[in-house]
Amino acid sequence: MAHTKAGGSTQNNRDSQAKYLGIKLYSGEKAKSGVILVRQRGTKFMPGAGVRLGKDDTIYAVREGVVKYEVKRKTKFDGAKRTVNFVSVV
Repeated sequence: MAHTKAGGSTQNNRDSQAKYLGIKLYSGEKAKSGVILVRQRGTKFMPGAGVRLGKDDTIYAVREGVVKYEVKRKTKFDGAKRTVNFVSVV
């Protein structure tokens, strides 16, 4: 008879690395050039004046100023309207 218990395998103890998404600087805070304002998947927030959109949809400042968030109505090409969150540095 075997004197040791079978080792077996487990399907637990694995998890993906945290991505730390979300807003990094809020409205009214000062931003320097190059600082990240929003990390996101897709474009929940759209870039406004003084900011750019990175290839992973990260929004970052391209000039110094104060961060401003605003909601605007945007018309799509098919005539449908939707509200869009814009981030800008003024």
